[in-house]
Amino acid sequence: MKILIVNPNSDQEMTDLIQKSAKAFAKDEYDVTCFPTPGAPKFIETYEDQVNAASGMIQIIKENEAAYDAFIVACHCDPNLDVIKEISNKPVVGIGEASMKIASMLGHKFSVITTSPHSIPMKEAQIRKYHLEDYLASVRAPSDQLADADEDTKYLETARTAIKEDMAEVIVLGCAGLSGMDKHIQKALNVPVLDGVICALIFAAGFVRYEISTSKACRYNPSLS
Repeated sequence: MKILIVNPNSDQEMTDLIQKSAKAFAKDEYDVTCFPTPGAPKFIETYEDQVNAASGMIQIIKENEAAYDAFIVACHCDPNLDVIKEISNKPVVGIGEASMKIASMLGHKFSVITTSPHSIPMKEAQIRKYHLEDYLASVRAPSDQLADADEDTKYLETARTAIKEDMAEVIVLGCAGLSGMDKHIQKALNVPVLDGVICALIFAAGFVRYEISTSKACRYNPSLS
C-alpha cells in the first residue's frame, strides 16, 4: 500500500515534520510519502491562501493518481478537499475531517487547539460544515499570556484550559504543524489527544484495505454536470 500525503503549503520544513510523524505511525506496514505543493503559499492561513494552493494540489493528484492507493490533504482546514475527492478515484481524506470525526467518537465533547485567534471562526465554520457542532466544547488558540512560552508549553497549557474551563474530553491538534505533539500532551493531561495526520492515515489505510473509496454516484461525479 502506498499513501501520498499532500502538504497544501510549500514549506519543506513542515513537509518533513509531517513525513516523520506519518512514517513513525505507518512503520513498515505501508509506504507514506509527503509532497509540498508547488507554487503554494508558505503557510495556509487565509481563504485566499487556499485558493492559491489549489492548482498545485490538483497537479500533484493528477500526476500521482496511478502510483498511489490513497491521498491525504495535510492541512487542518482541509483546503480544496472537495475538488481532490472529485478528481481522484482513490480514497481522499482531510486531516481536519478525520481528526474531528474520530474525536466525536472518543468523548462527550472535543476542543480544537489552533495556532492563532484568526483561525478560530474559520475552524468553527468548518466544524458546522461537518455537522459536528453538537460535539464541540471550544476552539482555542494560545493566549497572549503564553506568547513567550516554548511551543510545547504553549499548546499544552491551551489544551489544559480547554479541559478545565470548557469541559473538553478530547483534544484535537488543529494544525499539521503541531504533528508529533500529541503523545506529550496526552500523557500530561490524561485525555485523548489527536494528531490529524495520524487520524487521516487510520482512515486512508482502512479504506484501501476495505476496498472502498469516495462515492461517484452524484456529488463527486463531474461527468453528471
